[in-house]
Amino acid sequence: MVAPSPAPKGGAPTRALAAPLGSALRDNETLASLLARLAESQARWAVVVPSLAAELAGVARPGPLDDKAWVILADHASAAAKLRQCLPEIEGTLAAKGWLHPPVKIKVRPRGS
Repeated sequence: MVAPSPAPKGGAPTRALAAPLGSALRDNETLASLLARLAESQARWAVVVPSLAAELAGVARPGPLDDKAWVILADHASAAAKLRQCLPEIEGTLAAKGWLHPPVKIKVRPRGS
């Protein structure tokens, strides 16, 4: 079987590259920790999204997770302000699922990212 041709620059990884990258992420302790934090950030986001208005969820993204905070990234300042108003509900939703720490922080996503 012939491996798929590489994706255009900035495109999705090809099947031939996906397996070695996944293997490298799991085999390296530092990268495995990064992958676990990414997965937890996405899992937290999946729990939080249903409690947000659709318009608000559409302009926010899960951000980095570390020992000090889990960040929710807003596309613009007004969305960040609204998310900050929703923090008690967001934190309550997370607490109900057992995620008491670290605290949630809201930040405006840098332009171009």
